[in-house]
Amino acid sequence: MASEGTVFGVDYSAESVAAARAKNATLIKTGRVDIRQASVSKLPFPADHFDLVTAVETQYYWPALVEDMQEILRVLKPGGTLIVIVESYKGGKLDVVQRPVMKLLRSRVLSVAEEQELFTSAGYIEVQTYEERNKGWMCATGRKSEPERG
Repeated sequence: MASEGTVFGVDYSAESVAAARAKNATLIKTGRVDIRQASVSKLPFPADHFDLVTAVETQYYWPALVEDMQEILRVLKPGGTLIVIVESYKGGKLDVVQRPVMKLLRSRVLSVAEEQELFTSAGYIEVQTYEERNKGWMCATGRKSEPERG
């Protein structure tokens, strides 16, 4: 969908990386896609590298939520945006069913308000949350501040 630039993918799982590389082999060969195995706690990219970072259904398993959010902030360009999308969250449509399973997986499930607080405490600005409770998902966004001009 991105007609310009390069799309990067990162996953902690070697198996997921291998599957993604196989599926995107042609785009990888042309330099349009780059998929790496890494942890959100130590991203293999320089500071101020990305315009946009997305995390879909992964935040539950991050080892240190605030620090990992700050690591993403490090690799975002000034003015860049982080989007986090989850289907398991406190107060969500399927919370009663999902929470025992998520607990067994030792995952962290946040409420909409806790997600907003996480973004803010990690240093993001213009934090917004969106909930589609009937469809069973929540999304949060935040931006990296731009340096003061003057």
